[in-house]
Amino acid sequence: MKLCRFDGNRLGVAEGDMLRDVTPVTEALPSLRWPLPPGDLLIAHLPALLPRIAALAPSAPTVPLSSVRIESPVANPNKIIAAPVNYWKHIEESRADAGINYGSDVKAIDHYGLFLKANSSLNGPSAEVPIARPERRTDHEIELAVVIGSGGYRIPEASALEHVAGYAIGLDMTIRGTEDRSYRKSLDGFTVLGPWLVTPDEVPDPDNLDFRLRVGNETRQESNTKHLIFGVRKLIAYASEAYTLYPGDIILTGTPEGVGPVKPGDVMHCWVERIGEMTVGVRAA
Repeated sequence: MKLCRFDGNRLGVAEGDMLRDVTPVTEALPSLRWPLPPGDLLIAHLPALLPRIAALAPSAPTVPLSSVRIESPVANPNKIIAAPVNYWKHIEESRADAGINYGSDVKAIDHYGLFLKANSSLNGPSAEVPIARPERRTDHEIELAVVIGSGGYRIPEASALEHVAGYAIGLDMTIRGTEDRSYRKSLDGFTVLGPWLVTPDEVPDPDNLDFRLRVGNETRQESNTKHLIFGVRKLIAYASEAYTLYPGDIILTGTPEGVGPVKPGDVMHCWVERIGEMTVGVRAA
């Protein structure tokens, strides 16, 4: 099932080029008072809601995908976790390009560990990426995004996929420079998630998915998640060694070679096998 948040927190099921509006199922979500529990309310209750969504969808009103504003499928993640330099060929290009490395000795993920991005950087594909520092190079980085369902601490690698609510396409936008990654990658609009959340039954092996990114008609990035240094299971286990994971937490798994700059007016077209595609514009801030 492909679950899409659209037009001001409406909930839809994507089928081809249409959405079935199943927003009424969200009325079953509990009403909460301060202090709110950590995590995303919809994702936390998704196992109970999925049968209701499946029952309602066949008779739900439909709207064309092209007519709606698509938002991030996760509204309130407790945290956004990202994996640096998790493809060998991206390490090679980063070492060779001074516009990426800024004189640093680029190493692999096992040297850096993980980093966190600000939740305020989260955006949906219908919102264009703002170029807030036009004097600096801003690069695209397409990634498989993993959304945590049932959270936990010190999750075993062998059972890590049991904790996944679904998958999405992620864009980890990046300003190049000497500052820490968590700063350069956390500007508003710099984490694009979409176009929907695809439940795990539709993605039997997240470590074997083709994906690509085009800017205009130029293919910039094209790879397969089988080339991840830390695969999805290991990333979940590794992250949970440091952080308690909560429903709705987002793990960006890393980007392959081919990263490059974008400017206002550019259009990025992203595709991930079994998940779908999304088109994201770039604008001046």
